[in-house]
Amino acid sequence: MKKYFSLVLFAHSVFALPFAMIGFFLGVTTTQHPFQWLTLVLVLLCMVFARNAAMAFNRYLDRDIDAKNPRTSMRDIPAGRISANEALIFVTINCVLFIATTAFINNLCLYLSPVALFVVLFYSYTKRFTALCHMVLGLGLALAPIGAYIAVTGEFNIVPVLYSFAVLFWVSGFDIIYALQDEEFDKGEKLHSIPSALGRKNSLRLSEALHVFSAVCVILPILFSPFSWAYYIGVAFFCSMLIYQHLLVKPNDISKVNKAFMTTNGLASVIFAGCFLLDAFLRTFLNF
Repeated sequence: MKKYFSLVLFAHSVFALPFAMIGFFLGVTTTQHPFQWLTLVLVLLCMVFARNAAMAFNRYLDRDIDAKNPRTSMRDIPAGRISANEALIFVTINCVLFIATTAFINNLCLYLSPVALFVVLFYSYTKRFTALCHMVLGLGLALAPIGAYIAVTGEFNIVPVLYSFAVLFWVSGFDIIYALQDEEFDKGEKLHSIPSALGRKNSLRLSEALHVFSAVCVILPILFSPFSWAYYIGVAFFCSMLIYQHLLVKPNDISKVNKAFMTTNGLASVIFAGCFLLDAFLRTFLNF
């Protein structure tokens, strides 16, 4: 189990999982659908299975590329800790478990489950033909809030869609920053990315623009739902983390990319979701 946790980098769930909880509790607190522990557990399982399948498939498909890149050559498959066949079997098992779990939630989740899997698995191919691969990654993680909301309600709504767009722009922006590390390698291997296509300076500008859009998308729900002071604190913190990571990474200095990628964005997601949940508790139980 330890080697498979290493394969899928379970800690990276800190990006999408908090937004899944936002979608779930948005459905519980703003509609007539009651809180159900079983539904929450099923949503969490779907998150785990989809994450496992996506990350393991990425490692499987990129195994030869990872072996050539000094930054990734010690990943589990190139390093020989997990075989390519083991990784592919792991992907298949998690895909089956994901679809099976959605069947216990509702019909809409079941019908949309192949679409969700296609998006999260297809991302691994995109760097081979388009620099928009960062947007596809963002789209995959953006399914978390709307998917969790549908699990509760069985329907769509504008507010969870706004949170999905927030994740789309946020993840796309910080993945561009992360890809700065491989700019020269991508050019040499004829792989596509925003940094290899636009260079550092223009890539960071695009990342900044995407993060502005993300900030707008976490502010817009205020127009559709009443929120307490807790939510406003969460929005302020999320936006401050977006700004902070762009202060850490400069065109002439990308030494702090990992700090910007993992620490800053992990805190942004967790604290923002925590503030959302506190807000939901205050408004639901204390009439704030």
